[in-house]
Amino acid sequence: MHVPDGFINAPVSAVTGVIAAGAIAVSLRGARRELDERTAPLAGLVAAFIFAVQMLNFPVAAGTSGHLLGGALAAILVGPCTGVLCVSVVLLMQGILFADGGLTALGVNITDMAIVTTVVSYAVFRGLVKVLPRKRRSVTVASFVAALLSVPAAAVAFTFLYSIGGTTDVAVSKVATAMIGVHLLIGLGEAAITALTVGAVIAVRPDLVHGARGLRQRLKLRVNGELVDTPAPEATAPVAARSSHRTVWITGLVASLVLAGFVSFYASASPDGLEKVAKDKGIDTKVEKHATEDSPLAGYGVKDISDARVSGGLAGVIGVGATVVAGTGVFWAVRRRRTSDTSPASVPEGV
Repeated sequence: MHVPDGFINAPVSAVTGVIAAGAIAVSLRGARRELDERTAPLAGLVAAFIFAVQMLNFPVAAGTSGHLLGGALAAILVGPCTGVLCVSVVLLMQGILFADGGLTALGVNITDMAIVTTVVSYAVFRGLVKVLPRKRRSVTVASFVAALLSVPAAAVAFTFLYSIGGTTDVAVSKVATAMIGVHLLIGLGEAAITALTVGAVIAVRPDLVHGARGLRQRLKLRVNGELVDTPAPEATAPVAARSSHRTVWITGLVASLVLAGFVSFYASASPDGLEKVAKDKGIDTKVEKHATEDSPLAGYGVKDISDARVSGGLAGVIGVGATVVAGTGVFWAVRRRRTSDTSPASVPEGV
């Protein structure tokens, strides 16, 4: 659903740029509360994983494909504010390095794919976990539903932006019907990927899943005929916890590299939902040349490498590496800012 330059006019693009900048500023402050020494590296990995999975277009209808948006996955794993930042980092890397998503439309894409999907999915997720049984399976079920609804929500948001800033004279009703219809199908793929990923992390380290915090029940032991809480795992085995955390991170990074570097070659070559609707309805007639379309990695291939498999795989590996470095750098900086803000030296005298 990456919107290219030329779909939305300059005034609306500028307004969404301001909205995106404001949301990122708010998210940077909110992420300080969500991130700690365990989840800061995980957030960078989540961004890289989203980048990798977005390369795996899956067929949803004849001649149409879809791909992960990632807002729901990021929000549930690392928190809604951090989730907005994760997807924004991915969109920035894609726009600059791979000419995917217009640069003047970056505000549109962040508003649509990062803000809307994260806010809608996390609101749905929190509502469901409050009424479902307090079990790990409930988190997975809530993740599925939240991700499913986040994709058509993004389609509705794009349709709204098109209605006030579209550069072509196509009836909004036609755009809405086509966009929402195909993205309901894409939402099923988004939901499956999100639920499987969240379920896999919960099975190994539920304490690393932001959306599962507060839902874990402490195990009890019977001592002298009375049930007592067991000590927290972190207190009893900090070394083992750190080792497990490292294993999760390495496993996630390897999975991202394999998906982007190898599996992506077998992804559907059909246009995604927005591209298909744009072509069928004629809203792509004023698309503009991308500012970085001559970059060495434009189109998710390495320039001057003729072998498509090698070119695409190497581009995917570079993308994952660049995203994990950029994301981890951002989140470590946010984490360090939180630490400095809460250090004794930062507390005024008399407090």
